[in-house]
Amino acid sequence: MPASDEVDRIVDAWCRERPDLNFAPLQVLSRVGRLAKHLDRARRTAFSRSELESWEFDVLSALRRAGTPYELSPKLLLQQTLVTSGTMTNRIDRLVERDLVTRRTDPHDGRGILVGMTQGGLTRVDAAITRLVDAEAELLATLSASEQAHLAGLLRKLSLDFD
Repeated sequence: MPASDEVDRIVDAWCRERPDLNFAPLQVLSRVGRLAKHLDRARRTAFSRSELESWEFDVLSALRRAGTPYELSPKLLLQQTLVTSGTMTNRIDRLVERDLVTRRTDPHDGRGILVGMTQGGLTRVDAAITRLVDAEAELLATLSASEQAHLAGLLRKLSLDFD
């Protein structure tokens, strides 16, 4: 284990100033917060190198994960990206303008719409996910594969109540 980090110094100072409180949660969640900032930076870099914003990646990656022909209804996109319908409509419009997605009538439901990824969208999202996986692997490089699996399990357990 490393000798100490910035969170250790912060918690030690709080313990000195407020010995009546249990600062154990800060030992975990302050580190998670600090790591989230590094992850956010790595993601923004990976996406910008593919000329995508984070929200564009979210929509395009949902389409990519759907498999060929890379189409979903706006409702399914909403479920996967956790935004409002107005926000999704705006996002789809902007992606259509950038020629990253198309919008067409669902052939099985004349009232429904399907959003499909263009070749340009596919090229960008594939480049972005490759860069993202590489950047995230670099962030985790100090942990062994078994440590990463253990940490993933603990974080999954912690996040189940939030999903």
